[in-house]
Amino acid sequence: MSHIFPFAMLSTIFLILTIILSSSIAGATSRGGLFEASATEKHEQWMARFHRVYSSESEKKSRFEIFKKNLEFVRSFNMNKNKTYEMNVNEFSDLTDEEFRATYTGLVIPEGMTGNLTSESSKTAPFRYGDSDAAESMDWRNEGAVTPVKNQGSSCGACWAFAAVAAVEGLTKIKTGEILSLSEQQLIDCSTESYGCNGGLVTQAFDYIIENQGITTEENYPYQASQNSCPAATQSASFAAATISGYETVPMNNEEALLKAVSQQP
Repeated sequence: MSHIFPFAMLSTIFLILTIILSSSIAGATSRGGLFEASATEKHEQWMARFHRVYSSESEKKSRFEIFKKNLEFVRSFNMNKNKTYEMNVNEFSDLTDEEFRATYTGLVIPEGMTGNLTSESSKTAPFRYGDSDAAESMDWRNEGAVTPVKNQGSSCGACWAFAAVAAVEGLTKIKTGEILSLSEQQLIDCSTESYGCNGGLVTQAFDYIIENQGITTEENYPYQASQNSCPAATQSASFAAATISGYETVPMNNEEALLKAVSQQP
């Protein structure tokens, strides 16, 4: 059975639909505008927090677009309640992923440099954690064995020194019960087998700590992000805050051995 609607009723229905549709579009536009305003405000706050200064308005505009994309990625990620952690912006948030990787990642090993993977004292010994059980989970931060995040910067290729120091810091906490922030700068300046800010090997950093009978704290010898001369005071036993007696590597291509190792120390 067909129905005939009066013209007035059709006009009313059309008007209602038009208002609803317009409201939906306005709401979407408003939400987009709010995000844009929020992103602009957050970018200004971010610039002030990290002392970011741009050389021109065009650079600021292009960096803002990158910042906005990264901000949206963070927002979308944090909406997933199944994740076990949350993300936030940081001082690198106006860089693309490609820019960050090109500037801040990559082990630098100078050409011709080689190093032992195991110290002399450990070459004949079996893997020390071979018979131990691997923990189902372990967060060494909860054990107080990890110092706060450190910033290597982009001008000094010293990841080898930071990696070595982090390992010694964790081991020192396990052995002594005290967490110390140790000096990467001492390794950069004093490990003569390495090339300071131009690259090096973790094993050579360990060799230096063993031969020098220790390494001092970050407070005594702060990071400069550049290679300088090695002070004579570093050779004094009283200058050292922590040391190691040897080191070894986890058996190659053995995930089970790696799991056992990180269950015992960071």
